[in-house]
Amino acid sequence: MHRLNILAIHRDPLILATVLRLINTNEKWNGIGAITDEEAVEMFHQQPVGIVLFCAGIDPESEEKLKAVFNTQNPPPIFLQHYGGGSGLLSAEIYEALAKQGH
Repeated sequence: MHRLNILAIHRDPLILATVLRLINTNEKWNGIGAITDEEAVEMFHQQPVGIVLFCAGIDPESEEKLKAVFNTQNPPPIFLQHYGGGSGLLSAEIYEALAKQGH
């Protein structure tokens, strides 16, 4: 079964671990995480990424810089911003974004 890679970027490693755990509760998703912009770019180039999840604490400059790099993928990934709110909200945000893209 093909799993959708979701790259979550968060500056706090403990919160990032929680976000990844929530993502990985869905058997169709594979959460991968990065704390720094450099780690995010490295992870992005190591495997195909369907969704990039910008979590709370990512400043607008970093987000724009990363989007410019990530938009070079064909097709480009879906970009989401997630500011917390628990597993139900995160799953709903991901499902909504996928539905908008016709997945």
